[in-house]
Amino acid sequence: MTFPFSRGQWLVALAVAGVVAVALYFLARPAALPPGFVSASGRLEATEVDVATKIAGRLVALKVREGDSVQAGDIVGEFDAVDVDAQLRAAQAQVLQAQETVREAHAGVRKSESDAVLAGRTLARSQELVQRGFVSGDRLDRDRSAQDGATAALSAARVRVAEAEAGVASAVARADSLRATVGETTLKAPITGRVLYRLAEPGEVLAAGGKALTLLDLGDVYINVFLPANDAGRITIGSEARIVADAWPDELVPAHVSFVSPSAQFTPREVETRNEREKLMFRVRLKVDPAWLQAKAQRINVGMPAVAWLRLDPAQAWPERFGKR
Repeated sequence: MTFPFSRGQWLVALAVAGVVAVALYFLARPAALPPGFVSASGRLEATEVDVATKIAGRLVALKVREGDSVQAGDIVGEFDAVDVDAQLRAAQAQVLQAQETVREAHAGVRKSESDAVLAGRTLARSQELVQRGFVSGDRLDRDRSAQDGATAALSAARVRVAEAEAGVASAVARADSLRATVGETTLKAPITGRVLYRLAEPGEVLAAGGKALTLLDLGDVYINVFLPANDAGRITIGSEARIVADAWPDELVPAHVSFVSPSAQFTPREVETRNEREKLMFRVRLKVDPAWLQAKAQRINVGMPAVAWLRLDPAQAWPERFGKR
């Protein structure tokens, strides 16, 4: 078998290829940062919010699917409300009944007040007649007893008014509670975000607190990185940072430090070497700038690997390649 190139030509070609590979490696490798900066790898994450039902019931509709965007307040699901609607109508009827009872009680008070006034006048006339000797003392005693009875009846009538008004308040509270329960038969998105998981399907019966959806809050995107103690100790809350996602190597994502763990912990499992895993590190959270998120949140995919660049020395200026956002 013959070859189109001689052995010497093959060696020259291999040498050239090696030189090219080395050159490409150094060209592709990011330039080292000056002192006062540090970098670490992580993954973009976002706060997860569960959408759960407050009441037990059968899910009749779930209007969004995984990946859909929702706005805060959007109706994303509905539960069977027939039973609750019936209870609400019964409670509203009880309110009307209690209000009628109050009206009857007030009418009873007016009658008792009239009876008490009449008894008082009758007693006054009897007292005058007794003084003149026209009637006996027995008549005065009967009229005095009648006045006492009318006064007691008036007090009892006023108590019935108070009880009737309490009944109205109770019935109204019951109706308000059921009206709120009817409102809970619709699931509303608590935040503006994206559907991460669809956890239930129409027809399923969910217990109170049962989860139907999990949303990603795209207004709260962050990356957790791990730094050794000598670097983590120099990080200040609120300090500037930059994030470069693997998917957008040419775009700088502005961020700031929102949390530094007060205690050391092991590095995540993604670290490949055993020696690195055995080192205790401090977790640092970088929150992506809200203004950047507002403009480009739809580009965020949770789990995207990225590199974070942090400034340890506030007096140190960012290098030119990190100076623009």
